[in-house]
Amino acid sequence: FALLALAAGAGIALYIALWLWMREHRWLAVLPLLSAGSLTLHGLGLSGHAILAVVLIAVGLTWIWRQGGSLRPDKPLSLAGLVAAAAGIGLLLTRGGAHTSLLASGAVIGGLLLIVGPWVWQLIREREEERVILIRSEEREEIAARVHDSVLQTLALIQRHVDDPARITALARRQERELRSWLFADGHTRGDTLVGALTGAAEEVEELHGVRIELASGGDCDLDDDVRAVVLAAREAMQNAAKFSGEPEVSVYAEASDDRVSVFVRDRGAGFDRSAVPADRKGLSESIEGRLTRAGGCATITSAPGEGTEVELVLPRGRA
Repeated sequence: FALLALAAGAGIALYIALWLWMREHRWLAVLPLLSAGSLTLHGLGLSGHAILAVVLIAVGLTWIWRQGGSLRPDKPLSLAGLVAAAAGIGLLLTRGGAHTSLLASGAVIGGLLLIVGPWVWQLIREREEERVILIRSEEREEIAARVHDSVLQTLALIQRHVDDPARITALARRQERELRSWLFADGHTRGDTLVGALTGAAEEVEELHGVRIELASGGDCDLDDDVRAVVLAAREAMQNAAKFSGEPEVSVYAEASDDRVSVFVRDRGAGFDRSAVPADRKGLSESIEGRLTRAGGCATITSAPGEGTEVELVLPRGRA
């Protein structure tokens, strides 16, 4: 303020303007603020006409900004602001002198930005809001279609089979799996990944034998011929557990990493003695162990009478 005071007292006028502004006398601060700007421009060597033009432009743009107008017909621009700004620009171009052409160009560009900028920003926001509304509407329609196609039909089937608890349990379990698969889908279609194929196999075993299969995973991978062999072996292990364990629930856990695929099938049922299994029963030796061996992996079956059974299927990945 002290330095600007040397410019014909502009610092004093600016100090008074800010003092009034901080005491909430906003409109009273306008006059000393304009005076400070005029004195500063005069100190820079501008003529009286150029200073008057700058003041008119500032007043006009301030009116436009205060009105919040735009190019929209429902919020028209301030006519008084436009007239004042146009008069200032015309005066600056005609009577401002040779050294004010750059100032005039800056005033025109600033005015256009002040007028067109908010309008363009408002248009962008409206387009974004319309896009969000459209996306939400499509999501609601998709949810409504999913509920109609699956949940409502399953509830109707449950009402028809109210006297069959096993059937109701199977229907509810299948609906739960469908909803989980839909809600937490990662872009893969059903059956084209390890977890997707295991989910399908678990559903088939549940419907055939009326047991509950709890499936958890710690990673997933695409389904190729070798991984498909792991899925088929795991399905055979699930089916054996459902048929012979005597337990209503079987646990399945799948892991997939860059170097290996592992699947564990476990039940806490009756268990068995491997040496007592007849030689003509090929479920373990061929459908599980032999299948994994041919795919380049290994299967480990751990069981004892009364202690349940665990089948571990391991397939190395990245083999030549």
